[in-house]
Amino acid sequence: MLSTEHKAIIRQTVPLLEAGGEALTGHFYRILLRDHPEVRPLFNQAHQASGEQSRALANAVLNYARHIDQLEALGPLVGQIVNKHVSLQVQPEHYPIVGACLLQAMREVLGEDVATAPVLEAWGAAYQQLADILIAAEEQAYAANERQPGGWRGARPFRVQRKVPESEEITSFYLQPVDGQPVPSHQPGQYLGLRLMIEGVELRRNYSLSAAANGESLRISVKREPGGVASTFLHDRVHAGDILDVFPPAGDFVLRPADRPVAFVTAGVGITPAVAMTEAALAQCREVHFVHCARHGGVHAFRDWLDAQAERTAKLTRRYCYSEPRPDDAPHAEGFLSREQLADWLPDSPEMDVYFLGPRPFMQQVRAHLRGLGIPDDRVNYEFFGPASALE
Repeated sequence: MLSTEHKAIIRQTVPLLEAGGEALTGHFYRILLRDHPEVRPLFNQAHQASGEQSRALANAVLNYARHIDQLEALGPLVGQIVNKHVSLQVQPEHYPIVGACLLQAMREVLGEDVATAPVLEAWGAAYQQLADILIAAEEQAYAANERQPGGWRGARPFRVQRKVPESEEITSFYLQPVDGQPVPSHQPGQYLGLRLMIEGVELRRNYSLSAAANGESLRISVKREPGGVASTFLHDRVHAGDILDVFPPAGDFVLRPADRPVAFVTAGVGITPAVAMTEAALAQCREVHFVHCARHGGVHAFRDWLDAQAERTAKLTRRYCYSEPRPDDAPHAEGFLSREQLADWLPDSPEMDVYFLGPRPFMQQVRAHLRGLGIPDDRVNYEFFGPASALE
């Protein structure tokens, strides 16, 4: 039980977390992955190596401490964590392992003079409170996934019906359930979790669903990442007819119901969820403005599909910006997306919804552009791995 005294101690640790949160979470991950190999499949080693996962956890822990008296002020953070956990199938038995490693990291990083018995007791109680919240929310999501038509819990085998290259870097995988039963109507913008066995080692990864729900099959589109173990495996060693273990759709970066115009501003593989969202928005007869940035036409996925959609309906306008165009690419603009260019391509009125997704520098730039154009924050939607402050 988290007492008033516990909360007071948690608040007192906020300056320590502000100053050294990343050192603490980095050490925590080293302990966790060293001493508990059973949880390694839940973590992307590339994110570990880059420090992104440590930064994201440090941000989450800091926000939790800051709002220990008003957890509702955490806003979408809890929902984002729950969705990521559900997509990877985090289970209640994982939480005590994580809690023990977090307290050990506090002792070893902060030292006994700071990480006193009362401090560790307070953080143990605070962690248990958060764990109880997450476990309950995740069970609700697991049960909801299982109850819905075509839904399931845990892993379900899907056969790769076909592989389709979408660009020089991105390939789509069309997946059909081996049992021949329906699949749920996922929300546009959600992602799937995959369980892969590579050289005897289990990995779990998330990939965006890149097509609207059809009740029969699912499509993910995967970018080959340099040095990416999972993406390289999927591109090079998974073929039509192979079977993959798939977890149910998850994610709260989804198209919100509205009748306003909607704009998608994407770069690179960030285009994949926006394709599914575009399908849904056009089906709702919404006005759609699609802006995509890429290095050149060779790495621009789904260009033919977008062009075809634009020829079918005046509801869709699309603009492409290439930073390193090839001679025959014919983009609408060259270089990096500027505020002036974005203003020219989007509707004059701020009465629209905007969804943006791509690499961090691109997202930082787009967020600044949108604010400069007067687009209200409550109309702007994005998904980002890491602290939201990194986009400021």
